[in-house]
Amino acid sequence: MLMRTDPFRELDRVAQQVFTGAGTWSRPTAMPMDAYRQGDEYVVAFDLPGVTADAIELDVERNVLTVKAERRPSGADEGVEMQVSERPLGVFSRQLFLGDTLDTENIRAGYEAGVLTLRIPVLEKPEPRRIAVTAAEREVGRIDA
Repeated sequence: MLMRTDPFRELDRVAQQVFTGAGTWSRPTAMPMDAYRQGDEYVVAFDLPGVTADAIELDVERNVLTVKAERRPSGADEGVEMQVSERPLGVFSRQLFLGDTLDTENIRAGYEAGVLTLRIPVLEKPEPRRIAVTAAEREVGRIDA
């Protein structure tokens, strides 16, 4: 396919998540995902519970798919004293490097029950073709002066 990830980037993301807990636009937190092939398309599902659909950004540039989302604090009323706050807030981001065999022009995205699902079609492989080689004709016995 296909999709490649940078293992050092993943290690950096996990360390950042452990030490900071919240992401910012300059240092976003990673989001968990599943990716699999289903027939003639790849399906990628990202867990984004508590994120509204309008807070999700998808971009494809030069075969790099970028997913960014922001989970904002719930509208706490004045006078509310937070007792426990364990749900991560802030910005989440993930980049996937897509192979040349994927149709980045026809990616479909859906968001339901806190899961962002992308469907990426696989391009048909062109049939190999034989290229004819022609030889240039030369005059025999001619000497150029």
